[in-house]
Amino acid sequence: MKPIHVVTAKGNIAENVIMPGDPLRAKYIAEKFLENPVLINTVRNMFGYTGTYKGKKVTVMGSGMGIPSIGIYSYELYYFYDVKNIIRIGTAGALNPNVKIGDVVLSTGCYSESSFAFQYGKLYDKYIDSSIDLNLKILKTAKDKNINVALGPTLTSDVFDVYVNIDHIFDRCPIVSELVACEMEGFGLLHVARMQQKEATVMMTVVDSKYDQENAMTPEQREKALDDMIELALDSI
Repeated sequence: MKPIHVVTAKGNIAENVIMPGDPLRAKYIAEKFLENPVLINTVRNMFGYTGTYKGKKVTVMGSGMGIPSIGIYSYELYYFYDVKNIIRIGTAGALNPNVKIGDVVLSTGCYSESSFAFQYGKLYDKYIDSSIDLNLKILKTAKDKNINVALGPTLTSDVFDVYVNIDHIFDRCPIVSELVACEMEGFGLLHVARMQQKEATVMMTVVDSKYDQENAMTPEQREKALDDMIELALDSI
Protein backbone atom coordinates (compact mmCIF):
# COMPACT_ATOMS: atom_id res chain seq x y z
CA MET A 1 0.00 0.00 0.00
CA LYS A 2 1.13 3.53 -0.75
CA PRO A 3 0.88 6.44 1.70
CA ILE A 4 -2.39 8.35 1.41
CA HIS A 5 -1.95 11.21 3.88
CA VAL A 6 1.67 12.20 3.20
CA VAL A 7 2.11 12.11 -0.56
CA THR A 8 5.44 13.19 -2.02
CA ALA A 9 8.61 11.74 -3.52
CA LYS A 10 10.57 9.71 -0.99
CA GLY A 11 13.64 11.91 -1.23
CA ASN A 12 11.63 15.00 -0.33
CA ILE A 13 11.47 14.14 3.37
CA ALA A 14 14.46 14.39 5.70
CA GLU A 15 15.38 11.73 8.25
CA ASN A 16 14.82 14.34 10.98
CA VAL A 17 11.31 15.77 11.38
CA ILE A 18 9.97 18.53 13.59
CA MET A 19 6.23 18.00 14.09
CA PRO A 20 3.92 20.73 15.41
CA GLY A 21 0.22 20.02 15.65
CA ASP A 22 -0.95 22.98 13.59
CA PRO A 23 -0.13 22.84 9.85
CA LEU A 24 -0.01 26.64 9.80
CA ARG A 25 2.63 26.48 12.52
CA ALA A 26 4.62 24.19 10.23
CA LYS A 27 4.34 26.89 7.55
CA TYR A 28 5.44 29.53 10.05
CA ILE A 29 8.47 27.47 11.11
CA ALA A 30 9.49 26.72 7.54
CA GLU A 31 9.26 30.33 6.43
CA LYS A 32 10.97 31.80 9.49
CA PHE A 33 13.67 29.24 10.31
CA LEU A 34 14.48 27.12 7.25
CA GLU A 35 16.60 28.03 4.27
CA ASN A 36 14.94 27.39 0.90
CA PRO A 37 11.84 25.63 2.27
CA VAL A 38 9.83 23.61 -0.24
CA LEU A 39 6.19 22.61 0.28
CA ILE A 40 6.18 18.81 0.03
CA ASN A 41 2.69 17.87 1.23
CA THR A 42 -0.74 19.50 0.95
CA VAL A 43 -3.05 16.50 1.37
CA ARG A 44 -5.95 17.53 3.66
CA ASN A 45 -4.09 20.84 4.10
CA MET A 46 -1.65 19.12 6.46
CA PHE A 47 1.29 21.13 5.24
CA GLY A 48 4.80 19.72 5.22
CA TYR A 49 7.97 21.55 4.26
CA THR A 50 11.57 20.50 3.73
CA GLY A 51 14.50 22.85 3.79
CA THR A 52 17.82 23.25 5.51
CA TYR A 53 18.63 24.58 8.95
CA LYS A 54 22.26 25.59 9.45
CA GLY A 55 23.11 23.43 6.46
CA LYS A 56 21.22 20.31 7.58
CA LYS A 57 18.15 18.95 5.81
CA VAL A 58 15.03 19.11 8.00
CA THR A 59 11.34 18.45 7.43
CA VAL A 60 8.64 20.29 9.35
CA MET A 61 5.15 18.85 9.16
CA GLY A 62 1.86 19.21 11.00
CA SER A 63 0.31 16.31 12.88
CA GLY A 64 -3.19 17.52 13.62
CA MET A 65 -4.77 17.16 17.06
CA GLY A 66 -5.04 13.99 19.11
CA ILE A 67 -3.48 10.53 19.17
CA PRO A 68 -5.20 9.11 16.05
CA SER A 69 -4.08 12.03 13.89
CA ILE A 70 -0.42 12.04 14.95
CA GLY A 71 -0.53 8.25 14.78
CA ILE A 72 -1.36 8.35 11.07
CA TYR A 73 1.20 10.97 10.11
CA SER A 74 4.06 9.60 12.17
CA TYR A 75 3.41 6.07 10.91
CA GLU A 76 3.56 7.17 7.28
CA LEU A 77 6.71 9.20 7.86
CA TYR A 78 8.51 6.35 9.61
CA TYR A 79 7.24 3.49 7.45
CA PHE A 80 7.10 4.94 3.95
CA TYR A 81 9.73 7.69 4.08
CA ASP A 82 12.43 6.21 6.32
CA VAL A 83 12.29 9.03 8.86
CA LYS A 84 14.54 8.26 11.83
CA ASN A 85 13.70 10.93 14.39
CA ILE A 86 10.57 12.94 15.15
CA ILE A 87 10.45 15.71 17.73
CA ARG A 88 6.91 16.74 18.50
CA ILE A 89 6.67 20.40 19.45
CA GLY A 90 3.45 21.80 20.79
CA THR A 91 1.61 23.39 23.66
CA ALA A 92 0.66 22.01 27.04
CA GLY A 93 -1.01 22.79 30.31
CA ALA A 94 1.05 22.67 33.50
CA LEU A 95 0.21 20.01 36.10
CA ASN A 96 2.86 21.10 38.59
CA PRO A 97 2.88 24.44 40.44
CA ASN A 98 6.60 24.82 39.77
CA VAL A 99 6.03 24.72 36.00
CA LYS A 100 5.06 28.21 34.86
CA ILE A 101 3.30 29.58 31.79
CA GLY A 102 5.95 30.09 29.11
CA ASP A 103 8.23 27.29 30.37
CA VAL A 104 9.54 24.66 27.98
CA VAL A 105 8.72 21.09 28.99
CA LEU A 106 10.64 18.03 27.76
CA SER A 107 8.78 14.79 28.32
CA THR A 108 10.65 11.79 29.68
CA GLY A 109 7.64 9.67 28.74
CA CYS A 110 3.89 9.83 28.25
CA TYR A 111 1.09 8.25 30.27
CA SER A 112 -2.34 7.76 28.71
CA GLU A 113 -5.57 5.87 29.27
CA SER A 114 -5.95 5.59 25.48
CA SER A 115 -6.49 2.17 23.88
CA PHE A 116 -4.19 3.17 21.00
CA ALA A 117 -1.35 0.83 22.01
CA PHE A 118 -3.76 -2.10 22.23
CA GLN A 119 -5.42 -1.39 18.92
CA TYR A 120 -2.03 -1.03 17.21
CA GLY A 121 0.13 -3.76 18.70
CA LYS A 122 -2.05 -5.50 21.31
CA LEU A 123 -0.06 -3.87 24.10
CA TYR A 124 -1.63 -2.98 27.43
CA ASP A 125 0.93 -0.60 28.88
CA LYS A 126 -0.16 2.96 29.59
CA TYR A 127 3.28 4.58 29.81
CA ILE A 128 5.94 4.87 27.10
CA ASP A 129 9.41 6.37 27.49
CA SER A 130 10.69 9.09 25.19
CA SER A 131 13.93 8.58 23.27
CA ILE A 132 16.82 8.91 25.71
CA ASP A 133 19.22 9.84 22.91
CA LEU A 134 17.02 12.66 21.61
CA ASN A 135 16.36 13.95 25.12
CA LEU A 136 20.06 14.03 25.96
CA LYS A 137 20.75 16.03 22.79
CA ILE A 138 17.95 18.47 23.62
CA LEU A 139 19.14 18.91 27.21
CA LYS A 140 22.71 19.56 26.07
CA THR A 141 21.51 22.09 23.51
CA ALA A 142 19.27 23.78 26.08
CA LYS A 143 22.25 24.13 28.43
CA ASP A 144 24.36 25.63 25.64
CA LYS A 145 21.56 28.08 24.78
CA ASN A 146 20.81 28.86 28.44
CA ILE A 147 17.20 27.72 28.13
CA ASN A 148 15.58 26.27 31.24
CA VAL A 149 13.72 23.00 30.59
CA ALA A 150 11.20 21.34 32.89
CA LEU A 151 11.93 17.63 32.59
CA GLY A 152 9.49 14.90 33.57
CA PRO A 153 6.68 12.56 32.54
CA THR A 154 3.59 14.03 30.91
CA LEU A 155 -0.03 13.05 30.49
CA THR A 156 -1.57 12.53 27.05
CA SER A 157 -5.30 13.14 27.24
CA ASP A 158 -8.00 12.35 24.67
CA VAL A 159 -10.05 15.33 25.82
CA PHE A 160 -9.10 18.99 26.11
CA ASP A 161 -8.59 19.26 29.84
CA VAL A 162 -9.23 23.00 29.87
CA TYR A 163 -12.86 22.23 29.04
CA VAL A 164 -13.35 18.90 30.81
CA ASN A 165 -12.50 17.78 34.35
CA ILE A 166 -10.14 14.79 34.15
CA ASP A 167 -9.50 14.22 37.84
CA HIS A 168 -10.76 10.66 37.45
CA ILE A 169 -7.84 10.02 35.08
CA PHE A 170 -5.40 11.33 37.68
CA ASP A 171 -6.96 8.94 40.20
CA ARG A 172 -5.95 6.01 37.95
CA CYS A 173 -2.44 7.26 37.12
CA PRO A 174 0.30 5.62 39.25
CA ILE A 175 2.75 8.46 38.55
CA VAL A 176 0.32 11.34 39.02
CA SER A 177 2.61 13.09 41.52
CA GLU A 178 5.41 13.15 38.94
CA LEU A 179 3.43 14.55 35.98
CA VAL A 180 4.58 17.98 34.87
CA ALA A 181 2.20 18.79 32.00
CA CYS A 182 -0.73 17.58 29.90
CA GLU A 183 -1.10 17.48 26.11
CA MET A 184 -2.96 15.38 23.51
CA GLU A 185 -0.55 13.68 21.08
CA GLY A 186 2.65 12.44 22.74
CA PHE A 187 1.61 8.91 23.67
CA GLY A 188 0.55 8.19 20.09
CA LEU A 189 3.85 9.38 18.64
CA LEU A 190 5.95 7.46 21.16
CA HIS A 191 4.01 4.26 20.55
CA VAL A 192 4.34 4.47 16.76
CA ALA A 193 8.07 5.13 17.13
CA ARG A 194 8.36 2.10 19.40
CA MET A 195 6.51 -0.13 16.96
CA GLN A 196 8.61 1.09 14.04
CA GLN A 197 11.85 0.92 16.07
CA LYS A 198 12.53 4.60 15.50
CA GLU A 199 13.20 7.59 17.80
CA ALA A 200 10.77 10.22 19.08
CA THR A 201 10.31 12.69 21.88
CA VAL A 202 7.86 15.38 22.94
CA MET A 203 8.62 19.00 23.75
CA MET A 204 6.05 21.63 24.67
CA THR A 205 5.64 25.23 25.71
CA VAL A 206 3.29 25.73 28.65
CA VAL A 207 0.40 27.98 27.64
CA ASP A 208 -2.02 27.42 30.53
CA SER A 209 -1.94 26.07 34.06
CA LYS A 210 -4.43 24.78 36.60
CA TYR A 211 -2.49 26.90 39.10
CA ASP A 212 -2.61 30.12 37.04
CA GLN A 213 -5.84 30.23 35.07
CA GLU A 214 -5.83 34.03 34.89
CA ASN A 215 -2.79 34.23 32.60
CA ALA A 216 -3.43 31.54 30.01
CA MET A 217 -1.95 32.53 26.64
CA THR A 218 -4.17 33.71 23.82
CA PRO A 219 -3.77 32.08 20.37
CA GLU A 220 -1.73 35.11 19.26
CA GLN A 221 0.56 34.90 22.29
CA ARG A 222 1.06 31.18 21.71
CA GLU A 223 2.44 31.79 18.24
CA LYS A 224 5.08 34.22 19.51
CA ALA A 225 5.98 32.28 22.66
CA LEU A 226 6.96 29.10 20.83
CA ASP A 227 10.06 30.44 19.09
CA ASP A 228 12.52 29.43 21.83
CA MET A 229 11.23 25.86 21.76
CA ILE A 230 11.30 25.74 17.96
CA GLU A 231 14.93 26.86 17.84
CA LEU A 232 15.81 24.42 20.60
CA ALA A 233 14.31 21.54 18.61
CA LEU A 234 16.03 22.58 15.39
CA ASP A 235 19.41 23.14 17.02
CA SER A 236 19.17 19.77 18.76
CA ILE A 237 19.02 17.86 15.47
